[in-house]
Amino acid sequence: MFILSHFEFDGEKYKQASKHQKEWGNKSISELNLRGDEKILDLGCGDGVLTEQLATLTPKGTVIGIDASVGMIETAKKLEKPGLTFACLDINEINFENQFDIIFSNAALHWIKEKDHQNLLKNSRKALKTGGIIKWNFAGDGNCLNFFSTIRAIMAEKQYKEYFDNFQWPWFIPTVEEYKVLIENAGFGKINIEIENADRYFPTEEEMIKWLDQPSLVPFIIHVPDEKKKEFRQRVIDTMMEKAKQPDGSCFETFRRINIKAEK
Repeated sequence: MFILSHFEFDGEKYKQASKHQKEWGNKSISELNLRGDEKILDLGCGDGVLTEQLATLTPKGTVIGIDASVGMIETAKKLEKPGLTFACLDINEINFENQFDIIFSNAALHWIKEKDHQNLLKNSRKALKTGGIIKWNFAGDGNCLNFFSTIRAIMAEKQYKEYFDNFQWPWFIPTVEEYKVLIENAGFGKINIEIENADRYFPTEEEMIKWLDQPSLVPFIIHVPDEKKKEFRQRVIDTMMEKAKQPDGSCFETFRRINIKAEK
């Protein structure tokens, strides 16, 4: 579920590190009440696992998954079959008209910069058939408090500060109230938007480290010189464990999800 063209992800590693993203996505899919003949666009399809599930549930329909990460699409394309295709395309470049019954997105749209969300909503509405819906799940206000405080503090440390002088925060994580205004301004009706507490306990340190490596650290570690990447990564991991590790060995992080359903 990632779509930014200037970040590159490892689809195979992500597949192993995205258990909770898949859980959120499965919940969203279960709420769709599919007939089986829908045309669906999956924004930020990532490794394609959820996109394939959508295709299985719509045997008489078509499903297209798009993602700007070459690594993600390479992994997703292994799942292609009749009615299911994937394309390497940035969400900001979609240009469809009256084509889809559903535009689905899971754990992806917080990677779209705030200034681009109004355009995304307008393009999505244009791409839907009349009566079509968006069904989106992405990070909301209060998400990843341990990681965000950790990475901000380490970026500000003397030995790393210079590498982040022109750094742009990679995520837009709005409140429900902020995003509802954007949806209304884009012309959608029958809007249902809510925040969900989805806090997680990673069962082991290793599971949290996988999540840190793919995707959380990706936007930051690319700014650090190669000779310092290893120490930077370890500094983040050590600090996260101090904050997140529980007496039983599990590791805690806050997760907040904005769930949206709106109709054209």
